[in-house]
Amino acid sequence: MKNIFCLLCLSVSLLSCAQEKKPLLGETDFQKELNAEYKDATKSPLLAKDLKNFNGLDFFKFDSTFVVVAKLKRTPDSDFHPMETTTNRVSMERIYGVLSFELVGETFSLNVYQGEDLMKTEGYEDYLFLPFSDATNGEETYGGGRYMDLRIPNVDTIELDFNKAYNPYCAYNPKYSCPIVPLENSLDVRVEAGVKKYDKH
Repeated sequence: MKNIFCLLCLSVSLLSCAQEKKPLLGETDFQKELNAEYKDATKSPLLAKDLKNFNGLDFFKFDSTFVVVAKLKRTPDSDFHPMETTTNRVSMERIYGVLSFELVGETFSLNVYQGEDLMKTEGYEDYLFLPFSDATNGEETYGGGRYMDLRIPNVDTIELDFNKAYNPYCAYNPKYSCPIVPLENSLDVRVEAGVKKYDKH
């Protein structure tokens, strides 16, 4: 009888622990993965004091309106140029191509970049970098604009899911050196998708 009682207590204890463990916050896989990364002290860009109270990033609600197919016009002969960052460091980038697409009834174009160093990094040989700013910056979103990660496609189109737009690390921690969004990559529209500005609560 005593053994059965002990097992019962253990079961109740395990059930209690399972109930207390909070699930990853987020509506989509991208949101859950990003929250998990930022919660992990070994990967998070957050300051130690902010990490203690971190419960998840603030996102716009997923909106399929901000998932579009863009035409990619490659610029194969473009040279690498220094892209300014939030520190004295420069990032050597080249315009890999121009993305043209329609968003909320308007037509836009954005330059998409390829980094000289990342091209030589295993696993990132086909990585493309899309920095952009929009009319939500400084209000709902980080004032310096946001980024999107892309991969070189085998065709001349590429899907842009602005629900996966994220803040540069320097939005959370000034020690990071983040590329500054070029002026030509400004969207004169409200992109109500992706990560909002960080509120430390």
